[in-house]
Amino acid sequence: MASLSSKIKEYLKANSITEVDFFSDVLLQDDSDGNGPYIKEWNIEGVAKPTDAQLDTYDTAADLEERQNAVRATRKAAYGSIADQLDMQYKDKLNGTTTWDDHVAAVKSANPIPTE
Repeated sequence: MASLSSKIKEYLKANSITEVDFFSDVLLQDDSDGNGPYIKEWNIEGVAKPTDAQLDTYDTAADLEERQNAVRATRKAAYGSIADQLDMQYKDKLNGTTTWDDHVAAVKSANPIPTE
């Protein structure tokens, strides 16, 4: 199940809003009664505050986005620093090798982006 913030992002994306600030646009709060997070404050003009039922319709898309973001973060760490990658490319050019291409392909192969 996707997080409330991810479902809100998907809801807003469906309403042509691509950026949301969870410190000013939408404030979330987690109740101490165990019911989980909820929208405490909605400051998005032109888009109605969604109901829980509306947000639940975005759970699948939000879950997929969260899983894709997790893979992207794993890939980013596995690629190494930009300096290391540039060094690989420089050495490949000097030596006629494909170390960097092979490294990128291995990282992508080991960490495929989910599509569903």
